[in-house]
Amino acid sequence: MLYKQPLHNLRAKIEEFWQPKRLWRRVIALISCPIVTLWAWIAFSQQPVTLNLLMTTPDAQPWKQGSIADFERKHPNIRINLIEGPNAANLVEDLYTASFLLGDSPYDMVNMDVVWTSKFAAAGWLLDISNRIAPEELAAFSPRDIEAGKYAGKLYRIPIRSDVGMLYYREDLLSAAGIKPPATFADLIAASQNLQRSGKVSWGYVWQGRQYEGLVAMFVEVLQGFGGFWVKPDTLEVGLDRPETLRAIAFLRDTIQMGVSPPGVTTYQEEETRRLFQSGRVAFLRSWPYAWPLANQPDSPIKGKIAIKPMVGTLEQNGGACLGGWGLGIAKSSKHPEEAWEAIRYFTSPDVQKQLILQAGYVPSRKALFADPEIVAKYPHYPKLLEVSQNAVLRPPIAQYAQVSDILQRYLSAALTNRLPPDRAMQAAASETRRLLSVKG
Repeated sequence: MLYKQPLHNLRAKIEEFWQPKRLWRRVIALISCPIVTLWAWIAFSQQPVTLNLLMTTPDAQPWKQGSIADFERKHPNIRINLIEGPNAANLVEDLYTASFLLGDSPYDMVNMDVVWTSKFAAAGWLLDISNRIAPEELAAFSPRDIEAGKYAGKLYRIPIRSDVGMLYYREDLLSAAGIKPPATFADLIAASQNLQRSGKVSWGYVWQGRQYEGLVAMFVEVLQGFGGFWVKPDTLEVGLDRPETLRAIAFLRDTIQMGVSPPGVTTYQEEETRRLFQSGRVAFLRSWPYAWPLANQPDSPIKGKIAIKPMVGTLEQNGGACLGGWGLGIAKSSKHPEEAWEAIRYFTSPDVQKQLILQAGYVPSRKALFADPEIVAKYPHYPKLLEVSQNAVLRPPIAQYAQVSDILQRYLSAALTNRLPPDRAMQAAASETRRLLSVKG
């Protein structure tokens, strides 16, 4: 009796299981379970991939006004999550750096200023994209912009827009005075003094002299014009204590001491110099292309009265144009590198770059766009801008760029504000830079 009841129950359960109606329901359930799972997997796999991209708020606006929507319409399997960062580029760099150091960066594409590439690539944060684009495709871009996207012979960044320093001048005033646009530093000072003596302008020449990255960008142009160099990226040779560097500093100091530049120029950044030039009180300005559309606004006192040219040099050496600009790379930690590359190809394509140029006045990184009829109709100075860009000078593309820039900023500012004699300042800067790079230049 002890075993009969359990056996009876077991027999009843077996008979119940094998009843035709119940058996069919169970078979259907067993079959449908993996089918449901498969359909769920297919549905999940067809969800759009989201790519995260961080950039400064001002740069983000033109992208939001059409480029991203157009991309998503043509690529329904990919979405772009554009994250607006601070207005200052160095703060955006800090956000990228912090996320990579933490080891779980949320970013898929990396929007890089021209001087970030070497640092990010050397740290192992970027994907090598050398084999993803053919040489003939790269040839459509400005060579300097492509060079700025390389580190140790490998490509990590495709330029989406360029930027170059240039010399603005009051074409109307020079023409009326019978003065040719200056070709040398001596010409620049002479023309400035001539226009100042005639009462046409208060100041001859304004430039960015505050202790920040803009000071370095301005200085590499003057340094190039005197035949000097900062750091040679292939050998890490340092040239800050060479005679050419001291002559470049002497020129900048002379502009202040001779009254060609205002005493406060050593505190100026781009906007202070642009506003002063745009007020009509200055003959010459060193700045970036962004100043052109602002200076030609309907209410600008100098609308239609300005022109541009490459930075002046010496009789023996042409001046330089510091290369700026932005480009896109792929984060090595991205889980969607193929989709990220698809997005980069789209955003750096001729049509999309043209759209951004017409929208926001960006400088092309593709050579053909400088002469595009629609672009030239809106920005007639772009063919001349191409000439300026051909004199582009790169800040040293080395992994320690941020540190060597900080060294130069500190000692150059000290030399320009008379806190240190220029020779002592540059000896100290060269020595500190060499120690950092662990080489003798």
